Amino acid sequence: MTAVADTAQTTPAGGTISRITGLPHWESTPGDLAAATREIKAAIRAKIERESGKSVAEVFAQLEEHIRAEVEEITAAKERGEQVWPVLDYADIEAGRITPEQRAQIKRRGCAVIRGHFDRDQAVAWDGELVDYVESNHFFENYRGPGDDFFSTVGSKPEIYPVYWSPTQMAARQHPRMATVQAFLNSMWASESEGRQWFDPNVDSLYPDRIRRRPPRTNSAGLAEHLDPGTLDLWMTEGYQQHFRHLFSGDVTAYDPWDPAYRTEASQYPGTTMCSAFRTFQGWTALSDMAFDQGVLHTVPIPTAMAYLMLRPLLDDVADDDMCGVTTGKTFPANAAWHPLLMEAVTGIPSVEPGDSVWWHCDMIHSVAPVTDQQGWGNVMYIPAAPWCPKNEAYAEHVRAAFEAGTSPSDFPVEDYEADWPNRFQPADLNAIGRRGLGLPPA
Repeated sequence: MTAVADTAQTTPAGGTISRITGLPHWESTPGDLAAATREIKAAIRAKIERESGKSVAEVFAQLEEHIRAEVEEITAAKERGEQVWPVLDYADIEAGRITPEQRAQIKRRGCAVIRGHFDRDQAVAWDGELVDYVESNHFFENYRGPGDDFFSTVGSKPEIYPVYWSPTQMAARQHPRMATVQAFLNSMWASESEGRQWFDPNVDSLYPDRIRRRPPRTNSAGLAEHLDPGTLDLWMTEGYQQHFRHLFSGDVTAYDPWDPAYRTEASQYPGTTMCSAFRTFQGWTALSDMAFDQGVLHTVPIPTAMAYLMLRPLLDDVADDDMCGVTTGKTFPANAAWHPLLMEAVTGIPSVEPGDSVWWHCDMIHSVAPVTDQQGWGNVMYIPAAPWCPKNEAYAEHVRAAFEAGTSPSDFPVEDYEADWPNRFQPADLNAIGRRGLGLPPA
């Protein structure tokens, strides 16, 4: 018997029609972004209309009504002087005393501040140790400026330090208190759905990121509202098309921002302004006192806003080759021009002190407010929750290589300051949590 070739159908823009989603998809960056954008938008619009029996405008209007109610509630809470961000105590997480009401609030707002995640004295000591680490290696004398243009608005001199492998950062990443919080936050997600387990909520992949040290008297333009999970790949790759399957079928009520189905193995297009790993929450740990009005983090605390961002480019007022400004190699923007309703809900964190940690859903719109003549330091270590899954296991290979060589992880610009620093964290210093998070066998 002669085998019949199972050939995939190729589209005019070079995509392949998925047998699962019925949509064209590109598992690597399309050669003609404009043509691929036109093709995927037309295909998603047709799929929504065919499967829901509604126009894209009707589906979006249904979603917008839900989002508007959330925005109005947030606005009213702020006008009453209430704190929008949920605030928890680490001691309650460790003791298992978080109430169902507190869990529900985190899921509704998609963010949280955790008081006393680390002892204040520990965090202050870490801050000083980071200074000693960079100064002992003459970082400031050799600093070459930002490795990309993402942080150009903050006036880095530097403000964001491209440092990843200090003993301080690694001590925090592999600390039992960090593992406790990460597992708690991972539990907000449905690690199992569609009959599959998508990630292990109790094992973190130790995603390495940088530090920020903003000195007193700083003037900073901040960072505009944006997202980090990806760019055009969110519409154009098969895994993300499956992840957003309910939106692309016009069933917005079925979309669950806490269901990770298919995204933990989805392809992403390369770039240094997005995260190629799967993070349940982005996060940072405070190393200094920071008042709420001193250039701090803001979010749009509505997890379902991602549905708005994904469907908004499909409306008729957006050019067929435009995704509301989303493109490869840049951050995913959110702004008043395309998303005015969402911008009404932008909300800052409360004041924090050393040892507190701040967390927000990986798909959440966030920004850093501008500040003039900042009062006090603004110092943080970026440490997310990135549970073990196929995508993070694959990225861990790159992380291990960078860790051993002291180079920049592959998600970030190639700067490699630490390659010859003798006092960076060493493999022999990994504990059981650290080894597990890097995919290494027990010692």
